[in-house]
Amino acid sequence: MSMMDPVFESFVPPFQLSKDEMIKRAQAFRNDLVKRRTIREYESGEIPSDLIETCIEAAATAPSGANKQPWHFVVITDPGVKASIRVAAEKEERSFYAERAPQEWLEALHSLGTDYNKPFLEEAPVLIAIFAQNYEMKDDGTRTKNYYVQESVGIATGMLITALHLSGLSTLTHTPSPMGFLNEILGRPKHERAFLLLVVGTPAANALVPKISKKAVSEIVSYH
Repeated sequence: MSMMDPVFESFVPPFQLSKDEMIKRAQAFRNDLVKRRTIREYESGEIPSDLIETCIEAAATAPSGANKQPWHFVVITDPGVKASIRVAAEKEERSFYAERAPQEWLEALHSLGTDYNKPFLEEAPVLIAIFAQNYEMKDDGTRTKNYYVQESVGIATGMLITALHLSGLSTLTHTPSPMGFLNEILGRPKHERAFLLLVVGTPAANALVPKISKKAVSEIVSYH
């Protein structure tokens, strides 16, 4: 099999900013993101589909191994499908909390007030199931390997969460284990593996969040 020579094009920087402008933009971005919180109680109001799609388009600009873009996003708004997902997710969560989770993990979760009950899977107006593709299926039935799949999909997911937050929406990252039920319920092919279920919506008026703090920058950054 012959390989095509790479094709390059000129790159024009999208922003021409002074150092002061760079710092101001970075600070403004940080100040917006520090307001992000994981939400478990949602209003039931409809979210415009073009808003969700635009945020996914932003996420899909993420870098990926060999530019394979090994992700697929399934947007779920149908109440029946959401109910099915909740039933399947809570089945796995019951097993996790009752049998599989080590005590240390349960103690870490205790301060967040979580358990196997996941009503937000039905209450939130939108769920986005994010799938990782370990390989790509061609039209002729052959398949090609994707590279750095976990890293690539993780970056895209982070960008999606950020885009949704900056659009005025709140999210929750949900990862019941295993998540094979999502392939079955959503009709996704075998070469895709559920990476994360993202809950999306507007917080309920009486929504509560755990009182937590983030590590200081001095604890997480080193300079050489």
